Amino acid sequence: MVKVKSAEVRSCLDDPWAATAAAYSDTSADDIRNTVRGILEDVNVRGDEAVTEYAVKFDKSTRTSHKLSQAEIDAAIAMTPQQVQDDIKAAQHNIRRFAEAQRATMTDLLWEDPENPGVELGHKHIPISRVGCYIPGGRFPIIAAACMQTVTARAAGCPSVIACTPGRADCGGNPHPYVTAALHFGGAEDIYAVGGVQAVGMMAHGTESCPAVDMMSGPGNAFVAEAKRQLYGKIGIDLFAGPTETLIICDDTPSVEMVATDLLGQAEHGVNSPAILITSSKRIAEEVQAEIDLQLSTLPTADSAGPAWRDFGEILLVDTDDELVHWGDFVCSEHTQIMHKNPRHFLDNMVNYGGLFVGEEHNVSYGDKCIGTNHTLPTLKAGKYTGGLWVGKFIKTLTYGQVHSREASVKIGELCGRICKYEGMIGHGLQAEQRVAEWGTKNTNWRADYIADKTGVYDHK
Repeated sequence: MVKVKSAEVRSCLDDPWAATAAAYSDTSADDIRNTVRGILEDVNVRGDEAVTEYAVKFDKSTRTSHKLSQAEIDAAIAMTPQQVQDDIKAAQHNIRRFAEAQRATMTDLLWEDPENPGVELGHKHIPISRVGCYIPGGRFPIIAAACMQTVTARAAGCPSVIACTPGRADCGGNPHPYVTAALHFGGAEDIYAVGGVQAVGMMAHGTESCPAVDMMSGPGNAFVAEAKRQLYGKIGIDLFAGPTETLIICDDTPSVEMVATDLLGQAEHGVNSPAILITSSKRIAEEVQAEIDLQLSTLPTADSAGPAWRDFGEILLVDTDDELVHWGDFVCSEHTQIMHKNPRHFLDNMVNYGGLFVGEEHNVSYGDKCIGTNHTLPTLKAGKYTGGLWVGKFIKTLTYGQVHSREASVKIGELCGRICKYEGMIGHGLQAEQRVAEWGTKNTNWRADYIADKTGVYDHK
């Protein structure tokens, strides 16, 4: 393995948290935590009044009501050209169909235990009652973020879906009309022109104008991510997201131009977005830097893509396909794109990634925007233990059990009573022994006998 290019700030291969550290470069992590904690506490106490003050302070909002009226939603849709509306709906159609196909795989379970006749166990998939979707502001109106969250939550069957997104100065203090249209078409019943920590606090704690949600989804900056972290437990969240990451794994199959285009296409997300190339092609490893420089000279978003590549770009040259798999799993990128003569080899053998984009005919942008898979994916190597947003994130899988016969209850009760005795949890054991005594062959002194019997009891002293 040879590092043809190593990041100038720090190696993303060596330090998977490098991008997050860079995101905090202007504000310390402690300052972010303390600022977020103060805002959340204030919103919890003062509700809409606090939300309004922070919206004025951070978003320069001039709105008197956080929730968009139906007239404002209609006006936003009217400002959205018909072609844009049609394309939003086409992307949502693809997202919805795949989400519904995923939902169809999640069947309820009813299992009658053949070894314990009369015992019935099962689980039910129940949609989360109320979901809040956060759509970030920033330099781009992220239509896709609105689609990915609202459509997926609705496909999961969530009965109540709301959304928060900051207003924009170039839109008169309202959210971008394209985003508003996408939220409306996607199924958001209420849309709030609020962003940042105050939006997260409003959805989690609830205010006069916004009843609290049970779960929140959506990406954001370091402050929004910290707000989600602090509120996790009070509400559910989709995942903790860091800066966007992309990884390309290739042999000599693709053109250098295509490789460079796909690296920069994701690096434009922000100056701290890692873009990594792992290749078995010496030609591509040696030529891609010149092509990136050429493309940056005309790329309109070079102000973000250029620094991202300079500070967090990596090129790794290896010899074999096995090494491509090994190092791809090691990087565990949010987006892993395969441009190889045998792309299915990586689908069959890789296990660590956020989303896999198989074959040079596919690319990350397709998944980001419209092909149907969800673009909210794990970063910072979280792909080692979790996947991204899908219908299952909006559904709770709850187990249940029923014992249909007293004979079965006695059989399970005898086993349960002994285990409770071993643990010294006598109150638990009495629940079991009560049923054994009622429907089995225990004598009338069963309670005293059970308490007195020390057989197998662990001495906690």
